[in-house]
Amino acid sequence: MDYQQLAKRIVQRAKRKGARQAEAFLEVGRQSSVRVHEGQIEDLTQSTSKGVGVRVVLKDRLGFAYTSDFEPSAVDHIVDQALKLAEFSAPSKLNGLPSGKDLGRFGDTGLLFDTKVAELPGDWKIKTALEVEKAARAEDSRIIAFNGVGAGDYVSEVYMASSEGVTGAYSGTYVYLYAAPVASDGKGLQTGHWMDYRRFLDDLDGPETIGREATRRAVRMLGARRVKTQQVPVLFDPQVAASFVSDVAGAADGNAVYQKASLLAPLLGKRLAGAHVTLVDDGLMPRGVATAPFDGEGVPTRRTPIIEQGVLKSFLYDAFTARKAKARTTGNAARGYNGLPAIGTSNLYLEPGTQTPEALLRDVDSGFYVTALLGHGTDPVTGELSAGANGLWIDKGELTHAVQEVTVAGNLLQMLKDLDGIGSDLQFRSGAVGAPTVRFRQLTVSGE
Repeated sequence: MDYQQLAKRIVQRAKRKGARQAEAFLEVGRQSSVRVHEGQIEDLTQSTSKGVGVRVVLKDRLGFAYTSDFEPSAVDHIVDQALKLAEFSAPSKLNGLPSGKDLGRFGDTGLLFDTKVAELPGDWKIKTALEVEKAARAEDSRIIAFNGVGAGDYVSEVYMASSEGVTGAYSGTYVYLYAAPVASDGKGLQTGHWMDYRRFLDDLDGPETIGREATRRAVRMLGARRVKTQQVPVLFDPQVAASFVSDVAGAADGNAVYQKASLLAPLLGKRLAGAHVTLVDDGLMPRGVATAPFDGEGVPTRRTPIIEQGVLKSFLYDAFTARKAKARTTGNAARGYNGLPAIGTSNLYLEPGTQTPEALLRDVDSGFYVTALLGHGTDPVTGELSAGANGLWIDKGELTHAVQEVTVAGNLLQMLKDLDGIGSDLQFRSGAVGAPTVRFRQLTVSGE
């Protein structure tokens, strides 16, 4: 089936039936995954999916409907359904598709599709997942079980057409490995987790690397204890730093800013951090997991610095929120075929610094290296962070004993000011949010 033609046909039908504007967003995908346990296959799944969402604007009223049935009668039915829903929805001058100045030529994404991933034999996942489990077990005899070990791949295609002149398509591949071993020293249990998630098979860490690192992370937490309540320098490892980066981006969400539900709302153009801090959302990053030529409504993606050299430069917008806020869309509409666009990030990352993680540690006499934060992260309205934390104590620049059952507390704005060290080890470990190791001058660690 020619999906691009189908998208165009949907738009033409909606226009013929009276829509002022119309858009079709179509997705086709197939995925497979395996979980293994004790050298056996625990779970093997393969699935395909497809669907199309139709958005229409009729006299300032918005209608939306979707289907996974591509038979001509079913497709015609959802176009009519979207138009009918529009007739009953409340009118708003803000309703409309992106047009004119917000559209244009798509940027260069580079390759997004890896034929090696698309043509992976079915037994590759099984064999590789079993190798991950074997490597994790062999690394340390204290591994007694696994919360999960697996592998998977995913191939997706996106097609789009709109009455405003958008026509576009792209396809992409994804492949991943993960392990979550459980370690015991006879007195207590600790879990570790490690994964890699890539577009290209050649970029993916090998099964031995995944298994060994997962085990290392579980075993190093054995004997964890609480520490006294104190204010000390705190380092976040790249995975925890990535969740902090997500919190900052959440506060830069244009809708939250418009509703005054973000502490960043009054701070555009103001200095938030040192000149070494640059936070970027980049929809065109080479080989990025979230790289695409256009966003969920056909707007070309781009590189948007949220914080540039310490200064708050931009909020993130989709077309509707931008219209509301009298701003311009930044190409950050995220969606699936079965929902309306909403603001989302693409490849979001904190630019790396020049120091190694070891160099960041060396300068700390006494402090806390956080490897997991438990809980909800930062409140975007107040900026308050208070979360359970696990990690390792730093003594005279060295990682020493494991720490758990403590709370780390701080405030987003103060943390940005106190971000005094950024490592050179930028990682995109579990998808489209990346960060290096970061160091904060001081946070409150609450324990005993």
